Formats: sequence, C-alpha cells, structure tokens
Amino acid sequence: MNTPVPIAGESVERCDAARNRQRLLDAAALLVAERGPDAVTMDAVAARAGVGKGTVFRRFGSRAGLMAALLDHSESAFQYACMYGPPPLGPDAEPIARLIAFGRARIELVEVQGELLRAAESSVETRHGNAPRQVSLIHLEMLLRTIGMGARSRLLAHSLLAALDPGLILYQWHELGYSLKELADNWADLTHRVVTGDSLPSTEYST
Repeated sequence: MNTPVPIAGESVERCDAARNRQRLLDAAALLVAERGPDAVTMDAVAARAGVGKGTVFRRFGSRAGLMAALLDHSESAFQYACMYGPPPLGPDAEPIARLIAFGRARIELVEVQGELLRAAESSVETRHGNAPRQVSLIHLEMLLRTIGMGARSRLLAHSLLAALDPGLILYQWHELGYSLKELADNWADLTHRVVTGDSLPSTEYST
C-alpha cells in the first residue's frame, strides 16, 4: 500500500490558515472586550484584523459561526486554567476551594460568555449537551468525589452546574439586580452548604 507523502506547501497552507483564524479570533475578542458582543460584526472583525470581509465568512461561515468559535476559544482557555493554572482554580488547592473558585470564575466570565451564547443562538440541547459542559461536569464530579460525596457526585455536579447557567446568571444580574459579586458569593455559600451542610462564614465570602 502506498503511504501518502506530505506536501510541504499543504503544511504551510494549513499553518497559515490556523494563524489567520487565530488572528480573526483575537480581533473579535478585542471587540468584545472594548464594546461588547453586539459590536462584533463580520465587517468590524475584518477591519480590526486588516482583512477582507470575505475572509471572515470563509473561515466562520456566518456571524453565529464566528461567535460560536469565539466561545469555544474562550472555553478552551478556561479549561486550561482549571487543569494547569494556579490555585485555587487549578491544582495544588483543596477540592472545596477549587470548587468555589470554579463557580466564581464562571460567573466572572458570564458577562462575555453569556452574551456569546446568546449571539451564537445556542439551543437548549446544545447548551446542555455540548462538549465544554460535559468537561465541566466531569471536573465538578471529580472534585466532589475527592471531597467524599460518593455516588451522589454526578447528580450533584449537574445541580451545581445548573446554578451557573449563563442565561440564569444574566437574568439574575440584569433583571433581578444582583451584582456579579453577590452571585459569586451566593455560589460560594451554596457550594459550602452542599459539601459540608453548613453555611459559609461571612468572613470567607470575598476569598
């Protein structure tokens, strides 16, 4: 059987495509940071990246595709921080501290990620069955099992993650008037109650 021989030009082309894609995602991320997700249009991203609008369409297909790719890019960075970053989110921290830090970090991200989810027009099925959510479930379940929650860990992970649903956080923030800090503190108390059965001391809310 003949083994295909890699063509140098094709490898260079793939590298260029990956760099161009990253360049476009970086441009979109800057627009989100500066003006919010609604400012991210195909024209605006093309202008910021210094390319033609057709290039953005070829890479992502549509604005929804671009927003979904940007969400995936942000999610990958978050997952890396959970697995390899500094404590308390990453390793070398107590499991309950990592659990609390996970929720706080999620809530901090929701200002951007929540709107990206809306802009990407994700369905309920996509939100609850997508790969990033499954990674989060596995991470929470692992922490809960390490703490000693046993066979309930999987279902508890589902319940805790439901409290971090971006749509719910955005509703609590924009419609009910809670600050992101209040929501993060509530997550810390909820998690502490689930794990220990006791409320979190008020002196620990801001940690």
